[in-house]
Amino acid sequence: MRSLPISEIANKAGVRASALRYWEERGLLPGAHREGGRRVWPATTVRRVALIKMAQRVGFSLSEITQLLAGGTTPSATRQWRDMATRKLPELDQHIAQTQALRQAVADCLECGCMKFDQCVLLDTTDAAP
Repeated sequence: MRSLPISEIANKAGVRASALRYWEERGLLPGAHREGGRRVWPATTVRRVALIKMAQRVGFSLSEITQLLAGGTTPSATRQWRDMATRKLPELDQHIAQTQALRQAVADCLECGCMKFDQCVLLDTTDAAP
């Protein structure tokens, strides 16, 4: 199996080498081997890093990701992933709703066009419910 140096994995995966070292320390990545004093991992590590990044983007903590990766591809690990992903979906739905509300607020401000932040009725909170 081909091994890649830390710099190449970092470049291919779009992360910093320091993140890879940190993830290795936390147990998210297997221990690197040394070749000529340099850290190297199997080329499959790029795929594992992509999974870690995806899991982070959807809101999984590093502790949760560590749990997910610890089980490998066993049936119990697959069930654990499904359970955690199912619990994560409502959080993602809430985040999407909040982001859509923010987008609408920006669109409303652009449509208003007054650009007078101290007088704009869209920004008036005096009638807002507590």
